[in-house]
Amino acid sequence: METAGRKLRYYEKEFKLEAVLQIVEKGRGVTEVAKGLGIPTGSLYTWINKYKAENQSAFPGKGNLTPEAEELRKLRRELAGVTEERDILKKAVAIFSKIPNRNTNS
Repeated sequence: METAGRKLRYYEKEFKLEAVLQIVEKGRGVTEVAKGLGIPTGSLYTWINKYKAENQSAFPGKGNLTPEAEELRKLRRELAGVTEERDILKKAVAIFSKIPNRNTNS
């Protein structure tokens, strides 16, 4: 895939973490690490900021969600199911309340 004449590259989580940890824990320079790994310094700065904000849950991977986002997705799905059940029960109550009671003793 190309954007504005540049190829988009995908980097694995482990690669990103190792690059960031070289800077954060080992004290190496961003430019030095970027040149050594052959990656743009802008990408490395983005990874550093993401790592500082999310720590080990940063870089969940392609198609994967952070634990918080996964939980939110699960709760939204559960809420949708409960809402649907509630709506069905409301309709059932409305239908049964219109039917005359035939079990009356006259």
